[in-house]
Amino acid sequence: MSTDSGPGPASGRDRSAGGVASRALVVGEALVDVVRRLDGTTTEHPGGSPANVAIGLGRLGRPVDLLTWFARDAHGGLVRAHLEESEVRVVPGSDEADRTPVALATLDAAGAASYTFDLDWQVPELALASDVVVVHTGTIGAALEPGGAQVRRLLAGAQAQATVTYDPNIRPALLGTAEEVRPLVEHLVRISDVVKVSDEDLAWLEPGVDPLDVATRWASAGPAVVVVTRGGAGVLAVTAAGERLDLPTPQVEVADTVGAGDSFMSGLVDGLWAADLLGADRRAELRAIDAATLGPVLERSASIAAITVSRLGANPPWTAELD
Repeated sequence: MSTDSGPGPASGRDRSAGGVASRALVVGEALVDVVRRLDGTTTEHPGGSPANVAIGLGRLGRPVDLLTWFARDAHGGLVRAHLEESEVRVVPGSDEADRTPVALATLDAAGAASYTFDLDWQVPELALASDVVVVHTGTIGAALEPGGAQVRRLLAGAQAQATVTYDPNIRPALLGTAEEVRPLVEHLVRISDVVKVSDEDLAWLEPGVDPLDVATRWASAGPAVVVVTRGGAGVLAVTAAGERLDLPTPQVEVADTVGAGDSFMSGLVDGLWAADLLGADRRAELRAIDAATLGPVLERSASIAAITVSRLGANPPWTAELD
């Protein structure tokens, strides 16, 4: 078993029960991104979409645990140090893999990444702690076996206690064809309260279909909020209450896009947390969210993502950088 770091400092905005601060649980891959650029240079950064979301939350002052699977090797040491520096608590047993997963990210002229993976996926057993108000995951953790079945069970059980958030974060190299993965994505959408998806993922999942049409269909299937990120083209959002938002994103010089969507997701969870809309007991209020509440959350999330893309690697901002 691993020896984890203590919980990070709780924000004053956290809801508490019995003096215990509410927490987030993020479930999914933590790995090392080996980034290859057009000029032939290669760098290594800790990554993995769920790990990046956990790091983003930790840097925004939210108590957060990461349930994942990596090794006690050199790459694993890099991952753990990065998580602990960002106030993320690693769930015990998450470091018992034979080797730490690696993603080779090849950047194009615009800084966008394409990926190949060396990834073994399992997760240690976990009972959901009573102070968890939000559980986040992506498709990889719910799809790859043998860990996927356990993740799906955990998500199903979490609904009675916590808000469930989901980012499809499609990686065809791991997941197969759109026809193969679409039923799982649609299942995860139905059991989630908040879904954030990129326009690139939607183009792969639903080729030729307007992203707004997909978001509207998804919002009628279960989630309270569905958000579509479109890079520099802005953000779309559709709610179960019938609200539709179309907001611009800040224009910045892009270093690379690694971790942009993950940092947006962290900002989205953080903003809903600040609005006291997380937890199963707040599900009705979340489903009734209006544009006046959701709009500023999306704008701040876009600002967080803009900072991330302005520097190399998945390096989301700390709260002080936003202030």
